[in-house]
Amino acid sequence: MILLTGATGNVGSALLRHLIASGQRVRCLVRDPRRLGPERVRVQIALGDLANPASFRNALRGVDTVVHLAAAIRDQPRASLEELNAVATLRLLRAAERTGVERFLFFSALGASLNSRARFFRAKALAERSVDRSPLETTVFAPSIVYSPRDPWIRLLEALSLMPAMPISGSGKALYQPIWAEDAAACVTAVLAGRGEVRDRIELAGPDTLSYDDIARVALQAIHRRRRLLHVPLPVVRAGLGSLERIVGGSAFATWEEAELMEIPMTTPRGTADAEALGVSPRPMRAVLGA
Repeated sequence: MILLTGATGNVGSALLRHLIASGQRVRCLVRDPRRLGPERVRVQIALGDLANPASFRNALRGVDTVVHLAAAIRDQPRASLEELNAVATLRLLRAAERTGVERFLFFSALGASLNSRARFFRAKALAERSVDRSPLETTVFAPSIVYSPRDPWIRLLEALSLMPAMPISGSGKALYQPIWAEDAAACVTAVLAGRGEVRDRIELAGPDTLSYDDIARVALQAIHRRRRLLHVPLPVVRAGLGSLERIVGGSAFATWEEAELMEIPMTTPRGTADAEALGVSPRPMRAVLGA
């Protein structure tokens, strides 16, 4: 039995389809089963979330493998970004160790570092350290930006393109190697199936190295829209998003923590090597989006 967290997310929804298609028994830890769509009738449901560690015990009953994808890039009403990424991962690990789980697969991020200026990357680094120190058989996946054609980030870029000039937070020069959610999910599936070399850490990257400006241009090409890119200085972005959060709270279209991530590179010199070692050839972003 596999316990999957983050099953309604970008990678999680793709991975869930892969697992069901391969005949795996899957249990999903979710707040709202309706968000699983038609897959909810094909899996076991464990009600709960990362802010509720009491729900872990029931979710882990009879589980031999945990795939922990759930994460948060902004504070939530019930818990901070650090609690949801670092503390919750440690609690889930400890609960897994107590209940006899054998394998624990965790999604971190390229660029995760205890010295990062971004809270998200510091929290992911703390979580990764906990996973590395666990006595369980563990695998850490460190992806660059993960995207899919209709995910919230791509939809936000499309919405921003409705303006006369498309605003870009900061310099737009930070580099990424975007990987399609389906390709990332295929890599996890391969590890679960025992394909490829056994590694403690797998870096997931797409075939192209793109700046934030480049990614914005790819999104524009995909929707056949021409716009000039307008770079907004980070102090202005921080002040503007801070004011927006104070007015509308958690429903803000973006937070400062999210905008700050787009100034921090997420690349690996390994490129697509780790994915290809698992039998996956990541597709270019332009091909996936139809740009």
